[in-house]
Amino acid sequence: MQSGRRDLNAEMSTNERAIRALKEILQKPGNDVCADCGALDPGWGSCSLGVFICLDCSGIHRNIPEICKVKSLRLSHWEDQEVQFMAENGNKLMKAKYEADVPVYYYKPTHKDCQVLREQWIRAKYERKEFSKPGKSLTYESEAREGTLMKRGRNNGQFLSRRFVLSEREGNLKYYTKYDAKEPKAVIKVDTINATFQPEKIGNPNGLQITYLKDYSTRNIFVYHENGKEIVDWFNSIRAVQLQYLRVAFPGATDAELVPKLTRNFIKEGYMEKTGPRQTEGFKKRWFTLDQRRLMYFKDPLDAFAKGEVFLGNNDHHYSASAGLPPGTHCNGAWQYGITIETPDRSFLFTCETESDQQDWLKHFKNVMNTQMSPQDYTMEALLRHRH
Repeated sequence: MQSGRRDLNAEMSTNERAIRALKEILQKPGNDVCADCGALDPGWGSCSLGVFICLDCSGIHRNIPEICKVKSLRLSHWEDQEVQFMAENGNKLMKAKYEADVPVYYYKPTHKDCQVLREQWIRAKYERKEFSKPGKSLTYESEAREGTLMKRGRNNGQFLSRRFVLSEREGNLKYYTKYDAKEPKAVIKVDTINATFQPEKIGNPNGLQITYLKDYSTRNIFVYHENGKEIVDWFNSIRAVQLQYLRVAFPGATDAELVPKLTRNFIKEGYMEKTGPRQTEGFKKRWFTLDQRRLMYFKDPLDAFAKGEVFLGNNDHHYSASAGLPPGTHCNGAWQYGITIETPDRSFLFTCETESDQQDWLKHFKNVMNTQMSPQDYTMEALLRHRH
């Protein structure tokens, strides 16, 4: 009995020693964030790769046979040779190996991104080893990409299979309602495209929202593919074609200047209530999307076109956002936390459900208004004001 207790104590002290050693290894540069998504304070280690990762990414690793051996840094039992392996490798060294040649257009997901983006990034790095050797031919860089995606019908909300064709030479994305149709339903110029993953909104883990300008209005289409790799390949192919287009359009610009002009995530989305221009109509619940300087509102989150939009210019040009509503405003809605946006032409009144939501919207509105406007912003402002 006593020898069993001694063995148990010895094992506990051995594992405590291992955990202390792992804590020290975590102090090395690069090991303090997840090797795959950048989340702070990773709590897991990959015994297959010698990298430190977060809980979410460890779940993805566990499902890939080649790299499935992961352990908790605090709760698992670590062998001495495993600790040694972690010490000899680590995030910095493995990043140099597995991310040796990531194309500049390739979207590296963060801890804020959805599961399919993070999973395909991890699979591309470690399972397919796409970025380990410079000069490797990548699927995203073919001059044309063609295939079917499930697209949501604008009127009936049903998802139907549609043929999509992306062309680097033509600089556009087309889709066809019938597979053998001669004429496309839409021709979308790549410089007006945005694409952002929206699994919750679309109701599919691989859901992608593509937006583009049509007659100076933003048009939304919602697509998915059952295969996670396929939808992420489409996403990065769009980014690759966009970068090529921009390199030709702006020959003096560096890639570092052009990459932020590729696809982007929306700054914020969610419900607010709004009233009409006379401010005597009742407040109605609408879905809002803040995309760069455009605040668009929709009756339904999956609408093809916005019911309207507000351009958010710079503070110096008579744009402002403040908490509360003007005195005497008749607020019929259930939501009481008001926001007033002033523009050179009129004021817009909104209400939020909670104070924290109101403060979050205000923070983003003020950040946008504090940012200097680009030449493209001035063009967009003139177009939108002329339309209204």
